[in-house]
Amino acid sequence: MNLFLMLIPAALLVASVVISVVLVKRGTSAKRAMAIHFISLIIIASFSMMLPFGASAEAANDTSEAVAAQTDQPAPQDTSGLKYIGAALAVGLAGLGGGIAVAAGAPAAIGANVEDPKSFGKSIIFVALGEGFGLYGLLIGILCLVL
Repeated sequence: MNLFLMLIPAALLVASVVISVVLVKRGTSAKRAMAIHFISLIIIASFSMMLPFGASAEAANDTSEAVAAQTDQPAPQDTSGLKYIGAALAVGLAGLGGGIAVAAGAPAAIGANVEDPKSFGKSIIFVALGEGFGLYGLLIGILCLVL
């Protein structure tokens, strides 16, 4: 059963790509097909994130009811899984931001270097700052997992 549940998001992703390709071949503009594909990716990602929460909440309810029935105390809540979500968000968003910064800074640095080779040191700083965002996100992600 668990293997089947893991294959659902993969099948949905393949279906989304196939639908986008079919739309473009039928004459839909590429911009519209990409917008539909992006919206479907957001829906698939949210669906994939909600499945584990539902499964863990159901299992937690079963065990917490059994513990509460035995001890007449409220069941402790386990939030250790949240550190993985925090680490993933830190690494993912920092990597995305660093990629955007490098995508904007690197062509400008190359252009400045072509016009004036002496400006290499000044222009490479902006590219390195963009890469630093991704490294800081990775560091925060590691700290989230360790602590």
